[in-house]
Amino acid sequence: MIMAEPVDRNVTEPSAPTDEDVLVRRARKGDLAAYDELVQRYQERIYATVYHMTSNHEDANDLAQESFIKAFQALKSFKGGSSFYTWLYRIAVNKTINFLKQRKNRIHMSLNDLDFNAEHDPDLIALISDKTPRREAGLTELQEKLNEALMKLSEPHRLVVVLHDVQGLSHDEIAKVMNCNIGTVRSRLFYARQQLQAWLSDYLKAT
Repeated sequence: MIMAEPVDRNVTEPSAPTDEDVLVRRARKGDLAAYDELVQRYQERIYATVYHMTSNHEDANDLAQESFIKAFQALKSFKGGSSFYTWLYRIAVNKTINFLKQRKNRIHMSLNDLDFNAEHDPDLIALISDKTPRREAGLTELQEKLNEALMKLSEPHRLVVVLHDVQGLSHDEIAKVMNCNIGTVRSRLFYARQQLQAWLSDYLKAT
């Protein structure tokens, strides 16, 4: 299985096709063609999520493939309490979190992919939006500061930012993926955004 490059940052859970349950039942019986169809439906979304957590195409490709393999091996444990997509998403997220815990090098995420209410900081929005000499000169350094700020967040707080602000998942979808309630998702997202804005605002004031 070869993972495609992420093509859309506004990712939401797709509407379930009427025959998805049939494909899952067939796949549980060992039908590789049925499972391959499920893979084709969701591989770009899974890949995109993993990539935004690792910022490495090779790692994202490997982790996404491993997630699909693990999901296939664990299909018999899938009870259908949630959609197949949500169940698969949770497997990929957990595998990626475990990978990040073992990885020592820093995560580098795209500044342009992240939306954390930058409109509240005129200096920041001007720096990242306007095509000016200031933007060209400061973008690299600001990217480094953003990476540092993201790494200061805990894994759960960084993950909720990626799933909501990068992938575009709803609070309810994130709660299912992270196996927590919606209130926890909202509080983590609020805290993470506040911290990122505070750290970047301090940097902008010093420049």
